[in-house]
Amino acid sequence: MAFRTSRENFERLAEEALETLPEEYRKYFTNITIIIEDYPGKEDTKRLNTKKELLLGLFSGVPYPRKGGFFDIPYPLPDKIILFQKNIENICSTEKELIEQIQKTLIHEVGHYFGLSEGDLRRHGI
Repeated sequence: MAFRTSRENFERLAEEALETLPEEYRKYFTNITIIIEDYPGKEDTKRLNTKKELLLGLFSGVPYPRKGGFFDIPYPLPDKIILFQKNIENICSTEKELIEQIQKTLIHEVGHYFGLSEGDLRRHGI
């Protein structure tokens, strides 16, 4: 059975999960935002060729290794990590599971931020 929580609490748990990441990684988080949405949009699921209920998070932006370049001009729009609250809640039955899944999903999307592919993440167990 799904464990439901308020948006406020989910956002707080996501912030706490972000703070558990080592500083050596967080120091590279410039111009990035964490967004909470209920579900992914049709365009995301179509582009990723997945069902809407299977997508827990999404990185949208330019991976860190590809930043820089022409005079190191910063990108005008922030990179985004989107966590899909309802999908994450649907696979959790307790608050403890919810906290663990938020952390796992966030770490997975941070991996994409650092340029890792799905295959890379699977090989590292992320």
